[in-house]
Amino acid sequence: MRVAILDDWHDTLRHLPSFSKLDDHHVEIWNDHVEDEDILVRRLAEVEALVLIRERSRIQASLLDRLPKLRLISQRSVYPHVDVPACTRNGVLLCSNLHSDTPSYAAAELTWALVLAAARQLPAQFASLRAGQWIAGVGHTLRGKVLGIYGWGRIGEVVAGYGRAFGMEVLVWAREASRERARSQGWSVAGSKEAFFASCDVVSLHMRLVPATRGIVTGADLALMKPTAVIVNTSRAGLIEPGALVAALEAGRPGMAAVDVFETEPLRNAADPLINLPNVVATPHIGYVTQEEFDLQFADVFDQINAFAAGSPINMINPEARGH
Repeated sequence: MRVAILDDWHDTLRHLPSFSKLDDHHVEIWNDHVEDEDILVRRLAEVEALVLIRERSRIQASLLDRLPKLRLISQRSVYPHVDVPACTRNGVLLCSNLHSDTPSYAAAELTWALVLAAARQLPAQFASLRAGQWIAGVGHTLRGKVLGIYGWGRIGEVVAGYGRAFGMEVLVWAREASRERARSQGWSVAGSKEAFFASCDVVSLHMRLVPATRGIVTGADLALMKPTAVIVNTSRAGLIEPGALVAALEAGRPGMAAVDVFETEPLRNAADPLINLPNVVATPHIGYVTQEEFDLQFADVFDQINAFAAGSPINMINPEARGH
C-alpha cells in the first residue's frame, strides 16, 4: 500500500524498531506541519493509508472529499480531529487502538516532572544561574502537601502513586462512578468539588476532552485555590474555561501553573499571554513524546495497516465505511 505519515516533526518514526512493520509498503514521511488543504491534497493524492501522530493534523470533510484513493486512517488514542462521518461517507476506515488497558507512563512522568519544576521553580533557578545571579527564590517541599487528582483514570492513578511515593496526601475528585472506584481502592475522595480545589496544594487534571468535560474547571474553581498552590494540565487545554487560567494566575490564585497543552497547537505565538506569565512552567505538548512511547504506540498503528492490507482490519471505529 501507499502510506503517508504526517507531522513527524523530528523524523522519529523511521528510526523506531516497530517501523520495520511497514517494510512491505511504500511509505512517505512528512516532517513539517501543513494546514493548507491544497498542499495536503497534492501530497496525499495517491495515498491509500494515512498515519496520524495523535491530534497534530485535522482531517475534515473538505479534505477527505478530495482524496478518492484514501481507504484507511491509522492512528492511536482518541480522534476529535477526524471527521468520522465524512470518513464513512468517503469509504475511509478509521482504525484507532484506544489503549483502554494501559496508561501512558510517559505522560505520567512528564506530569510529575512539571509538578517538581513548578514546586522548586526550576526554570527560574536555571535562568538565574545562566545569568550569573545564583539563587532566584525559594520553592516548596512536596512532602506532607496535598496532591489533588481531578479525573480518576489510568494516568491519574499512576500520578497519584508518584505523589504517595513523595510523601504527599492524595485527594481525588472525578465523576461519581470514578470517585467510588477510587474510594474502593483506598484513596481519599474530596467531599465536594469546592473542597477539593480549596484544600489541594497541587491539582493535576487527568480527563479526556469531551463535550461533558470542556470547561469543567471554571474561574470560580481556580479562585478557590491557595495562593501557594499549583495547577498542572497535561491532558487538554479545553478542560479549563477559556481565559480563566490566565486571569486566575494574574489574580494570584493559584500561585503557579504547569502546562503541556494549549488551545492552539502547535503554539508558535511567542507573545501568547499564558507562556509569558512569570508563574507558569510550560512544555510544548510532549507528554507522550518519548522514543519508548512512540514505539509502543506506532507498533499498534502499523499493525492496523497490515491488518487492513490483509483484509482483516482491527480497532475499527467506523466499520460501516467498508460498505462504501
